[in-house]
Amino acid sequence: MTHSYGKKYREINVYEATQERLDFIFSNFERIILSFSGGKDSGVMVHLALDYIKSHKINKKLILFFVDLEAQYTYTIEYIKRMIEENYQYLEVHWCCMPLNLRNAVSVFAPFWTCWDKDNQDKWVRSYPLEMHNPKKNIYVWTLQNHLFDFFRYKMEFEEFSPSFVRHCGADGLMTACLVGIRADESFNRFRTIANTNKRMFEGKQYTTQIDENIYNVYPIYDWTTEDIWIANYRFGWDYNELYDLFYSSGIPLSAMRVCQPYGDDQKNGLNLFRAIEPQTWGSVVNRVSGANFGNIYCKTKAMGYYEVKLPKGHTWKSYTKILLATLPPEIRDHYIAKFIKFIRYWNKKGCHISQESRKIEGVRSLRRLNSRGKELFIFTKIPDMAPKKIESAKQAPSWRRMATCIIKNDMLCRGLSFTQSKEQYGKIAKIMEKYKSF
Repeated sequence: MTHSYGKKYREINVYEATQERLDFIFSNFERIILSFSGGKDSGVMVHLALDYIKSHKINKKLILFFVDLEAQYTYTIEYIKRMIEENYQYLEVHWCCMPLNLRNAVSVFAPFWTCWDKDNQDKWVRSYPLEMHNPKKNIYVWTLQNHLFDFFRYKMEFEEFSPSFVRHCGADGLMTACLVGIRADESFNRFRTIANTNKRMFEGKQYTTQIDENIYNVYPIYDWTTEDIWIANYRFGWDYNELYDLFYSSGIPLSAMRVCQPYGDDQKNGLNLFRAIEPQTWGSVVNRVSGANFGNIYCKTKAMGYYEVKLPKGHTWKSYTKILLATLPPEIRDHYIAKFIKFIRYWNKKGCHISQESRKIEGVRSLRRLNSRGKELFIFTKIPDMAPKKIESAKQAPSWRRMATCIIKNDMLCRGLSFTQSKEQYGKIAKIMEKYKSF
């Protein structure tokens, strides 16, 4: 089956379209939850929802939940505090400081770290923000010691916690909408989240996704651009995270500004900014997150795989991959080997549709059958040492260079080989982390 992801343009602007969506949301859902990260998109989403509540004199409170990851920018924490303190009468706030597993892409020996873990309290970057806890104002700071979450497991994955919290809130059966400030132009994956026609939606609204019988994720600003975000902040005089001003003055492109904890696969290149922007916090971060200082020093060097990876003299990419594997701790080596075997088998046996240019590579053979979209499938009877860079970048061919690059970049999820992350993968890597956390 083929899918069309074409865009449809309307006569109204994105702000007006969002007002229509908010009309629909507040008219059809009894409970409104908003996931707030302190970033520009969720910040605008908070302002839009609050302005709507105020202008329409709505009595129901907006449930605002923030997952605090401990080693975050002070600017982000201060912004979130301001937003809560200035609007608490319209909010029910859940500030969650729970021990969650988080990706750490700057260390081979500790590929995950746990925020707010009880065993390292003396190393915490910050203390619990207990000064914000005020039940009389419907502001709750949840920690390992006082939480009421029956779904929580110690060191559960961050990606699992948020949807579990939403389900926890909606367990009483009330129609529940979780407003999520993602935008389709940020990535193809986010575009597909919105454009997917096979998902379950609420009354056919494309900007909704069902996650439980009575619970839906809703994306009211899915069609906004980055420019729209900043135009709205300026035009309406909305408060925002001042960290973005520092990013801008540092020459960071709008599309590359990230306020989340900078240790993940996509965020690690911002570690040097963390040190420069908040030196008072940096010392605690280095002591807390394994490999943070190494990542800061080398995040844009060949040591972290940021620039082109050079092959040592006298080696093929296959022999170099084997040498790299031999340098790793046993469990981490076995993890990569298992991924590489799956990668090779996929290209040897299952295959996929590839470009005309890719078909010229030695060892390519047609399976003489079509995929679900009617495209011819091809396999590689032999894994090339390397393919043209353009083809490798498009993931149109396997190569030993792609496998070596995964190791060099500490890409334990092997996203460079087109693997996607799963709960099972996180669990396996977390066990490896436990063994090597004191290495």
